[in-house]
Amino acid sequence: MPKHIQSTALSSLSRRHMLAGSGAVIGIAGLGSGLPLQSAQAVEMSKLMADTGLPPLSVGPEDAKVTIVEYASMTCPHCSRFHTDVYPKLKEKYVETGKVRFIFREFPLDNLAAAASMLARCSGDGKTLPMISVLFSKMDDWAFVRTNPVPALFEIAKQAGFTKESFESCLQDQPLLDKLINQKNVAAKEFKVTSTPTFFINGEKLQGAPTFETFSGVIDPLLAAG
Repeated sequence: MPKHIQSTALSSLSRRHMLAGSGAVIGIAGLGSGLPLQSAQAVEMSKLMADTGLPPLSVGPEDAKVTIVEYASMTCPHCSRFHTDVYPKLKEKYVETGKVRFIFREFPLDNLAAAASMLARCSGDGKTLPMISVLFSKMDDWAFVRTNPVPALFEIAKQAGFTKESFESCLQDQPLLDKLINQKNVAAKEFKVTSTPTFFINGEKLQGAPTFETFSGVIDPLLAAG
């Protein structure tokens, strides 16, 4: 299998090309598809907040009373809906007021999600989270097309300052890909993350497609606690 992602390989991808071992279109070992949801459980915050090997993608103060960690795949429709419909409300009410720190972590469920995550990371300091938001908002334009997804991804990347050369170079960044794979594997093994989106609110797992009201129902009692 190839040792890096190439734009020529991406041209043959579709949402049906889930990673399932040696048959993957792109050589991303260990990224398999999502499994059935598991019951909610808590994890130790010290383990959850351990260094993942990637620069943290976070907003909100580090000393906030509540920390939310999200594991998401860039080709996950529920993740897209969360980021377009729910996250803005959470950010306004809790993050921007200093009550919550929100951390985004990649959990790519397929080849194309891994490629999109790489491009967001390669966009540079201060641009990664905005590019993630754009990719989620424009998911229908690139994630589920029947044609080559590369041109649409490149058009989005150009808005973040990519050239053709930097775009292709990013998709060949094996160390970055290895770190994304490791982050996913650790989450799957240590925190039993099996689907996206999965959230941890002060270590308590919340899965599925929670509404703003669901989040508030968990966050408000934590903020009110002594």
